[in-house]
Amino acid sequence: MGRISKLNHYVAASPIGKYFRLDGSLSPLSREGTKFTTEVRAGIATFFTMAYIITVNSAIIADSGGSCECNNKLNKSCIGDETYEKCLGIIKHDLIISTALITCIGTTIMGLFSNLPIALAPGMGLSAYFTYTVVGYHGNGKISYKAALSAVFLEGILFVILSILGIRQYLARIIPMSIKTATGTGIGLFLTFIGLQKSAGIGLISYDPSTLVTLGGCPQSDLDETGRCLNHHMESATTLLGIFGFIIITILTLYKVKGSLSIGIILISIISWFKNTSFTYFPDTKVGENRFEFFKKVVSFHLVDNNLAVMNFDFSTSEVWVALLTFLYVDILDTTGTLYSIAKFGGYMNHETGDFEGSTAAFICDAISISIGALFGISPVTAFIESSVGINEGGRTGITALVTSFCFGISIFFAPIFASIPPWATGPALIVIGSMMARSIKNINWDYIGDSVPAFLTIALMPLTYSIAYGLIAGIGSYIIINTTVTLIDKLTKGYIKASRKTFNGDWPDENMTLDYNSQHLANSVNLFPTWLVRSFKHLFNRNDDNVDNSENPEIKMNDFDSNNNLNNLNVVNTV
Repeated sequence: MGRISKLNHYVAASPIGKYFRLDGSLSPLSREGTKFTTEVRAGIATFFTMAYIITVNSAIIADSGGSCECNNKLNKSCIGDETYEKCLGIIKHDLIISTALITCIGTTIMGLFSNLPIALAPGMGLSAYFTYTVVGYHGNGKISYKAALSAVFLEGILFVILSILGIRQYLARIIPMSIKTATGTGIGLFLTFIGLQKSAGIGLISYDPSTLVTLGGCPQSDLDETGRCLNHHMESATTLLGIFGFIIITILTLYKVKGSLSIGIILISIISWFKNTSFTYFPDTKVGENRFEFFKKVVSFHLVDNNLAVMNFDFSTSEVWVALLTFLYVDILDTTGTLYSIAKFGGYMNHETGDFEGSTAAFICDAISISIGALFGISPVTAFIESSVGINEGGRTGITALVTSFCFGISIFFAPIFASIPPWATGPALIVIGSMMARSIKNINWDYIGDSVPAFLTIALMPLTYSIAYGLIAGIGSYIIINTTVTLIDKLTKGYIKASRKTFNGDWPDENMTLDYNSQHLANSVNLFPTWLVRSFKHLFNRNDDNVDNSENPEIKMNDFDSNNNLNNLNVVNTV
């Protein structure tokens, strides 16, 4: 027995192994094939894939102006104002620490209490909405930065209540199966779209005023102020380096090399740190020099002074309530869809109940993290779909999340290093994972248009609107309209005019069952509320039904994984 095997055996036999249900522990619900070293590797992979959020999120929220005040009446945006720009620089450093800190705290809570390999961090889509729609560029919106944070804080409190009562879970479980199946593919395309862009990817796609997007990949000198590629498409050294990273990760994954994603990200990052090259992350510009000066510090700690607990609980204006309600419904659909997608991707779903292990704890952890994030001046926190990277590396327990949170905790002190991971190093990993998550598209019932059209809208609008929530809204809304119309016509004509329907033989809820696809999401859904609520109801009304299984923590069967916890044999279908 080698050292690694001994370490895995020792940890599994310890109280830690039993708590997190590692394979070989004394837990009756141990997860087959889970190993401590695999969990550590998966957590590191998730971190490196998510590390871009430290700089990207801080840059987005800094555009709101934060707690800086613009007193220039002639220049309302204070563009070029030295005093304001200096304040923005301090705010951005504060937000780097805040982003890393809330990611560390939220992911720790998730790992400890839900025992799921899911990381929490500020959502980029919600951050963009927070900055450019709610607060406005440099605070030119109708709501101040401080008032917007109070709306985020209250949203988190409401989320906790909805999660405890099981309303969030209920809303997710009544989503039609066609939409659930399409969500995995839509999120996969969304990830790929992010990985192909310049802000968080390889820059292969750029803006075009006529077609919105087009082929990019041109050098920085050939980009105009809107991000449009003027000349020399596909000649950018960073884009070509990102494509090289994509090939490296794909080949390593093909040959089942452990830590393939981490290897690719680290390799491209190190190459990009060399100065005086066409692909350096530290070009000879003011921005590049500032990056390099920050990078040279290696170890640095910056106190969060200017955006800590600066909320203004003034709900006298209607705009604040509009922002609150918008955060609420967008986050419900966004986070719920992401959590269920990751749960299905990782094999945590209970096909009988349509729920996943630890769902109530996961939703509560997510909700609490939203309010904590508001205290640090951060937009709504959400479950990160990049967690699927760690799952693909073999992560199956909360240890993966704890390792990821530990890395983000370290990044608070080593922010110069971790903030210097270029987007073209993480973009390839997003593209690879996106392709894996798109496999569920084959399980959509394309033979019935009442399922196929809503599913297609869900898939298409997630990347095109840059929002998981809007894709779900389009899919669910069209599903209700189409199928309600079909039902009304059927009732009014007493079955004389009837739409053709196809049966669907799939793996949900049971791969051996053949039933009407449109009713699958209602089958065996007895566990619609949290375990504590069901038990309390039974106790109060003296109900004892031994035939109903209300276990919120069903045993997870991991037979689809090989001895190395590779995803190749996992049936990743119906990815919600």
